[in-house]
Amino acid sequence: MPDVPWSTPTPPAPDAEVYVMASRFETRTLAGAFRFFLKSPGIVLQIRKAPGAHGAALRARPFGRTFLTLSAWQDRDALHRFARSEPHRSSSRAAAAFMRESVFTFWTAPASALPVTWAEAEHRLAEEAARS
Repeated sequence: MPDVPWSTPTPPAPDAEVYVMASRFETRTLAGAFRFFLKSPGIVLQIRKAPGAHGAALRARPFGRTFLTLSAWQDRDALHRFARSEPHRSSSRAAAAFMRESVFTFWTAPASALPVTWAEAEHRLAEEAARS
């Protein structure tokens, strides 16, 4: 699967502050990576319809058993509503069984900073992993 480039379901107001999340998931096995990979399109479609979603991207490396996500939201509550809704809710619960490691980081940014770059997301994920 090629990377899913940044898409903007609902543009934020130009002067808004957005809530950004980056995540890195590593599966224990290649089979787990393909299970994660097969669920990804449904989650991407869900984000594109989610209230308060201002942007999202996915970097999938199934043969490396690694997936990165990047998303921007109206606020923390919008992200949490998305995470608790289907299909994300059941997919994330099922994925816990085959995950080796997961790292999440969150920050706020001005809307003018969107789209967030992969370089910034990876830097922040590395800092978060070092703290853990």
